[in-house]
Amino acid sequence: MFVYCPICSSQSISFAEAKKWRCEDCEFEYYHNVAGAVAVLLRKNDKILFTIRNQEPKKGKLDLPGGFIDAEESAEESCVREINEELSLTLNKQDLNYITSQPNTYLYKNVLYHTIDLFYTIEISQEINWIEKSEIQSIIWYSLDEIPWEKLAFESQKTVLQELANLD
Repeated sequence: MFVYCPICSSQSISFAEAKKWRCEDCEFEYYHNVAGAVAVLLRKNDKILFTIRNQEPKKGKLDLPGGFIDAEESAEESCVREINEELSLTLNKQDLNYITSQPNTYLYKNVLYHTIDLFYTIEISQEINWIEKSEIQSIIWYSLDEIPWEKLAFESQKTVLQELANLD
């Protein structure tokens, strides 16, 4: 990510402890901290809504709707915003039920981001009539016992969904 220190221009910069850039000359430190992300299990009639990704990373793979949490936004506010942006559904954040969190990685433009993925579930009755085509190719509904595990985009989702499948 850095070849030169952004403060003193030294090339004595290194990535340490899998989380920070440090310059040996001027002692500049930049922490590349974990990014927060949300994933929402939209449930309807014992099925879960999956999207098919239309962007890298993992274009063409199954994904849960959601995304990165913006600055000064709660995880629940992020769920509401992301679902509205991706599927044009309006959710009430009080109706979201937190499930669990899982660490994950997200490789974007050759930068590996470590994330903490927060999982929520909500029962919906609305029909999905619109999708954000720049992000989503299409949608598909699966029950927990129908999920094609090898087609899931992210390990964190696979872990959580398999745990839920084992509970049902």
